[in-house]
Amino acid sequence: MSQTKTALHNILNGLKSAQLTRGPADIELRRDRLHRAIILLSENHPQLIAAISADFGHRSAYQSLLTDVAGSIHALEYAQAHVEQWMLSEVVAAPVDGMQTWIQQQPLGVVGIISPWNFPLNLAFSPLAGIFAAGNTAMLKPSELTPHTSALLAELVTRYFEPHELVVVLGDAEVGQAFSALPFDHLVFTGSTAVGKHVMRAAAENLVPVTLELGGKSPVVIAPDANIQQVAERIMTVKTFNAGQICVSPDYVLIPQGGTDNFVAAARQFMSASLPCVQQNDDYTSIISPRHYDRLISLIADAKSKGAQVVSLAPDGEVDFNAETRKIAPQIILNVTEEMLIMQEEIFGPILPVKTYQQLDEAIDYINVHPRPLAAYYFGDDCQQQQYFAARTTSGALVINDVMTHVAIETIPFGGVGASGMGAYHGIHGFKRFTHAKAVVIQSKDGASGLRLRAPYQQKHAALATLFNA
Repeated sequence: MSQTKTALHNILNGLKSAQLTRGPADIELRRDRLHRAIILLSENHPQLIAAISADFGHRSAYQSLLTDVAGSIHALEYAQAHVEQWMLSEVVAAPVDGMQTWIQQQPLGVVGIISPWNFPLNLAFSPLAGIFAAGNTAMLKPSELTPHTSALLAELVTRYFEPHELVVVLGDAEVGQAFSALPFDHLVFTGSTAVGKHVMRAAAENLVPVTLELGGKSPVVIAPDANIQQVAERIMTVKTFNAGQICVSPDYVLIPQGGTDNFVAAARQFMSASLPCVQQNDDYTSIISPRHYDRLISLIADAKSKGAQVVSLAPDGEVDFNAETRKIAPQIILNVTEEMLIMQEEIFGPILPVKTYQQLDEAIDYINVHPRPLAAYYFGDDCQQQQYFAARTTSGALVINDVMTHVAIETIPFGGVGASGMGAYHGIHGFKRFTHAKAVVIQSKDGASGLRLRAPYQQKHAALATLFNA
C-alpha cells in the first residue's frame, strides 16, 4: 500500500505542478480538452462497446452506445457550447461609489473521479465535462469490475491527452482506498452509500470537498388516477434497461390497494411485447459478476422464505434466471414486509417489490421515514396531488409520469440528498461544482469603506450608535 500511495501522490503532484506552471486554462484549451474527449469516444466506440460487453458477460450494444457513448458526448458537447458564457466573471453591486466588485470563476485545480462499473464511460465523462469546462485537470480511477473497459480507457487517454491533463489509475479496491485519501482539490465518487462513507472519511483527512452520488432505494408512487398500462410500460422500460443495474432505477413501487393484479398483468404484457425472450436476447444485459448475481438470487429467496409472492415475468418456456448467462428475468415481488432484505438494500437488478397503500399520505409517510432517495417517481395526472407529493417528499430529483428522464437533461442538476449523496453536476451545475467562485474587490481611490475601521473611534461610535437609537 505504501508504494501505491507514493506512486499516486507523485502523479497528483505532477498534475498540480504542471497546472501551476502553465497557468489558468483559457477558453481555447478548455474547448480543446472537451473536443478531444468527444473524439476519443466517437473514434473508438466500437472497441469500447465490445469491452463493456466483455466485462458484463453480455451488455446490449445499443444500451452502451446510447448511454455510455452518446450520453457522454452529449454532456461534453453541451459544455463545449456553453463554457465561454459560464466562464464570464459576474459583476455585482458595490456598497460604495468608486469600488468595484465581481465574482471570478476560478478552476479548483486537480479533481479526482472514482467511477462505477454500471455505466463505466458515462459516469466518468459526464463529470469530466464540468471538470474540463471549469479549467481543471483530472485523475480517474475506474472500477476494477470492468477491467477490459478500464484498461482500454487508460490506453486511449494516453493517446488523446497529455499526462498533465488527464491520468487513468488502474487497480483494485486497495488502490481505490489510497486514491480516495489523496489531497485533491475536489473528489467525485459514484457508488454505494456504504463505500461513500469511507470515501468521505478519507477525503476529510485532507479537507477535500466531495461530490457523492450514492443511489439508494428510489420509490415509485402510483396514484389512483394513473394509467396503469402506461405506468407499467415506463417502469419496466427502466427496470429492464441494463437489467436494472442503475442508481436511479425504481427500487420499489407503492400502489393503491387492489391495484397489484392490473399492474402485474400490464407488466407481463409489456414484457411479451418488448422482450419475448431473455436468455438468448442480445437486447437484454447480464448481471455484472457472479457475486452480484448470487446476491440478487439470495434477495429473491429471502423474500420468498419470509412470505412474499414472487411473480416471474420470464417468457413462457424460459427459466427465471441462469447462472451461466447471469441473466435474470424481471421478477415482481408482492406482499413484501420490512423484514425482507429486498426492502432494506438497494436492489440494483431486475427485481421489483410492490407494496400497497390506502391513502397518498400513507405512501408519503413511508418514503419519509426511510433514507432520502436519489430519485422519486410519481404517476398521476392530478396537478394538486403532484404538487402535494413534491412538497412533502425530499429526493435528489423528482420525475412525474415517467422514470429516469432527468438524467439526460443537461440544464438541471443531477445529484443526491442525505443518504443518496451530496453535490450535483451536469451542465452549468457541474461547471459551478468544479469552480471556485472567488470574490474580487478593488477599493475606491479614497478608501472610504475602510475609514470606519481607523482609530480614534469615539466620534465614530457616537455616530454609529444613533442608527440604533432611532
